Amino acid sequence: MEPSEYENIARLEEHHWWYRGMAAISLALLNSRVATRHSPPRILDAGCGPGGMLTRLSALGRPVGIDFHPLALAHAAGRAPLARASVEHLPFADASFDLVTSFDVLYHRAVADDECALREFARVLRSSGTILIRVPAWEALRGAHDVVVHTQRRYTAVDLDSKLRAAGFRVHRLTYANTLLFPIILLRRKLKTGSTETSSDVELPSPVVNRLLELVLRLEKLWLSHFNLPVGVSLFALASK
Repeated sequence: MEPSEYENIARLEEHHWWYRGMAAISLALLNSRVATRHSPPRILDAGCGPGGMLTRLSALGRPVGIDFHPLALAHAAGRAPLARASVEHLPFADASFDLVTSFDVLYHRAVADDECALREFARVLRSSGTILIRVPAWEALRGAHDVVVHTQRRYTAVDLDSKLRAAGFRVHRLTYANTLLFPIILLRRKLKTGSTETSSDVELPSPVVNRLLELVLRLEKLWLSHFNLPVGVSLFALASK
């Protein structure tokens, strides 16, 4: 990821509709697995970035964050215990965590082997522990933003399901999200096909638009509390060891 993007995310993720909406969906998916626990789970956020999700995950348990980029760790400092590490080589003993989360990390070109990363997640996860993964979906959505954030790969449900099972996980939920806005985003990126423009999608719109777009994702959160979605800009997987 370009260094400027870490600054951009750190500045906007508390208020931006996409981060707020995706966090709401992530926590809703996790609640069904965490709510029945008798003690707060130990959580690893693998690839924590500037740390926005660490703060939110603290409502569920005791999070620890890792990231490889020093800028990410600098922004995340003080939110939770941190370590500088790659998702392909986690500096933790076997069976150290009850829950592993990884939000938009496996897609990155710095992750040479996403299947190796998934095996590392399985290694540090306790028996019957839970993993929640979010990745960007559909190669057709590749655009200027992917250049800025160094996208190596986009996923389909079939791809991610196969990789998770090969790493030893039982897949409980596999669903797309950001579905209602999918046609608009696909059209926008198709219209820019061939353009040499490289720009981030992380821009804060007007307050009214920001609230409306967050509402769209929160409506999806209500649906995803019970049902899956067949297509979307992002892909979630909830699995256990």
